[in-house]
Amino acid sequence: MNEANPMNFDLPALIEALLFVSPSPVSVQQLAAALEISSSQVEAALQELEQRLLSPAPPSYLQLQKHQGRYQLTTAPQIAPLVERFLGIDAPSRLTQAALETLAVIAYRQPITRSQIEAIRGVNSDSVLRSLLSKGLIQEAGRAEAPGRPILYTVTPEFLQHFGLSSIEELPPWDRETGEESMSSTTSEQAPELKH
Repeated sequence: MNEANPMNFDLPALIEALLFVSPSPVSVQQLAAALEISSSQVEAALQELEQRLLSPAPPSYLQLQKHQGRYQLTTAPQIAPLVERFLGIDAPSRLTQAALETLAVIAYRQPITRSQIEAIRGVNSDSVLRSLLSKGLIQEAGRAEAPGRPILYTVTPEFLQHFGLSSIEELPPWDRETGEESMSSTTSEQAPELKH
């Protein structure tokens, strides 16, 4: 049986297929190694794939999500209710204002410790952090080089999915004058829903 040569295929479509079957986000290097091509070829193909998925004709209800140098395919936010119904997912629960504030602080300042989050918010954040960890919206990302070696927190790919973002760069800009993120005002208006 002949081995398939990646260069005989439409490379963006081939990468889309690999991302489709991958159970978790993958790096450019993993794709390059699997296809035995250069990282720059993979990056170019990923850019083209993203443009194809964003193209209005024909519409695609998939999006390319990038987080911490890893890529995956996710469904577009506008079809979330249909996907949830199809998969039989329970009615989603809404995030509290405290959870939205904490998520915004982590998203804009990551990696960040609990004490840094509390200094910005001005309140204890233990229970909110536990809740966000259990929902899979944030993750522990190592320890800070500081006394006590506190845990560092970052957002997860699930965070991006729940807010309909394809990468962290799509967050609204930080308002430097007030020192506040614009995310909490945008997300509270949208009232994001999360699965239990």
